[in-house]
Amino acid sequence: MSDNLRGILLMCAAMLAFVVNDSFMKAVSQDVPLFEAIFLRGLGASVALLILAHVTAKGRVQLLPAGHGRIVLTFRSLAEVLATLTFLTALMHMPLATLSAIMQSLPLAVTLAAAFYYKEKISWQIWAAIAAGFVGVLFIIKPGLAAFDRWSVVGLLSVGFVVLRDLSTRHVSAALPSSTMAIWASVLVTLLGAGGAMMQGWTGVDLVAALQIIGATVALVIGYMTVVMVMRVGDIAVVAPFRYTSLIWALLFGWVFFGTLPDVWALFGAAIVVISGIYTLWHSARAAKTAPLPE
Repeated sequence: MSDNLRGILLMCAAMLAFVVNDSFMKAVSQDVPLFEAIFLRGLGASVALLILAHVTAKGRVQLLPAGHGRIVLTFRSLAEVLATLTFLTALMHMPLATLSAIMQSLPLAVTLAAAFYYKEKISWQIWAAIAAGFVGVLFIIKPGLAAFDRWSVVGLLSVGFVVLRDLSTRHVSAALPSSTMAIWASVLVTLLGAGGAMMQGWTGVDLVAALQIIGATVALVIGYMTVVMVMRVGDIAVVAPFRYTSLIWALLFGWVFFGTLPDVWALFGAAIVVISGIYTLWHSARAAKTAPLPE
């Protein structure tokens, strides 16, 4: 199996795992308060990630970077917490596929934010693709129409927090293991769930809800692991477009398990976003290959 094929399969598996996690969390939130579900899932995920980090690092787990890196890692983890909170809050009130379609704008949003923050020069073709992608988002959320509500705004806020997380990741030292970043994010999300549950109140968890939380935990850990593995094999330009398979899984799961599907305009908007994102990735990879090498 070639590295590119291995990377494609890992990316598809990661997107499937994250959608499975989202589906379980959407289902369990109908019977268990949101913060309690976040805490229970986070507790299991944190323990599993610590064990995996201990095994893969052969007992030498680095939990804290030195100096300035601690501030950057804390900021990144807080952005992860806010992204998780806004995403799951929107997920409780929106169809899974609709929220997933909004999240497909993430690569475009990261490209736009990096252009402003890092003063990166991007071509007019990329600007056009970004503009088209955000037009697609407007078709999905339909501002000014009856279908538009505050949960669409919460979904967009989640995109913004993920952008902050991804930009701050650039400032984390390459020497810091990916498992450390995952553990920090998971622990802080768990603490958020614990604090919110104390104010929101606790309820009993029956067998079905417990199995759903366990399923979400396992899927989340698999998603974390496979995403890290993806970045180590294959060409990014070949593998990255398969991130959009999450929308296919979300459409399927939303229809089968929740009986919901986006309307025609939302699907049209999602298609625009996906095509714009894939074009952006392709054009960026092509530009990188044709760029002159530094002396």
